[in-house]
Amino acid sequence: MGLESRNLISTLDFSIEEQDEVLALAERIMAAPKEYDHLLGGRIMASLFFEPSTRTRLSFEAAMLRLGGRVIGFSEAGSSSAAKGESLSDTIRTVSQYADIIVVRHPKEGAANIAAGVSGVPVVNAGDGGHEHPTQTLTDLLTIRSVKKRVGGLAVGCCGDLKFGRTVHSLVKNISRYEGVSFIFASPDELRIPRFLRAFLDDNGVEYVETDRMDGKIAEMDVLYMTRVQKERFFNEEEYIRLKDLFILDAGKLRSAKEDLCILHPLPRVNEIAYEVDADKRAAYFHQAGCGMYARMALMASLLGAV
Repeated sequence: MGLESRNLISTLDFSIEEQDEVLALAERIMAAPKEYDHLLGGRIMASLFFEPSTRTRLSFEAAMLRLGGRVIGFSEAGSSSAAKGESLSDTIRTVSQYADIIVVRHPKEGAANIAAGVSGVPVVNAGDGGHEHPTQTLTDLLTIRSVKKRVGGLAVGCCGDLKFGRTVHSLVKNISRYEGVSFIFASPDELRIPRFLRAFLDDNGVEYVETDRMDGKIAEMDVLYMTRVQKERFFNEEEYIRLKDLFILDAGKLRSAKEDLCILHPLPRVNEIAYEVDADKRAAYFHQAGCGMYARMALMASLLGAV
């Protein structure tokens, strides 16, 4: 496949062709997981999470274990030598002596790039601050392929926190490379997509509209990507409280949506999707969580040259 010993730091590190090969492998693993049980036997993944995580950390660890590999690491900075003042670079240099691949999540933007610069083994960015989350994007694309049977030619709606949401930033930059993709961005004015992302879309001639209402545009969407308003990204709690409930998806809003709408959410959910929506056949966010494990299985197998 040509990805052996590469890093995945940015959502654009792989070409579309390379990415589609990883996604096709993930689909093969989904179809026959038992055939890949021992693919990474004897390999060790270091899971270095300096920031709390449930789905991303556990899906990476489950992915490695299901491929026959083993896992070492920590789930919070306080249980590592970072609590003693050790630099990220020194941690990575040390851990790369023990593991075949390193997965790192860090609250500071650019941390994964620093890790890749000093590591002796492949590094995967599992989220760095408000910057990027490339394996979530692989998860999102795999889910879209699973539900819609294509990626190109879709109208993708993104709703909620579009300013700080690294999952949205990664997805938009990545999926915009596919032919015929357009965007509908629904958010409070304070949480609009950042200027750099608007410039990226303008420079690449990608069509998009921005709105401060979800219900007025939902009928046009093929995919709806919901996000939570992240309390940890705000410095002012009053501002968070004022904005967090403005964009909530419920059964009423879905009445005008397409019958084959694909509803996604990177999770965790707070209250931006009403629980009544879970029973709707268009809700794909728990299927999406499952796809995350398979996407990461395919990624690690590719980076470790096992396929």
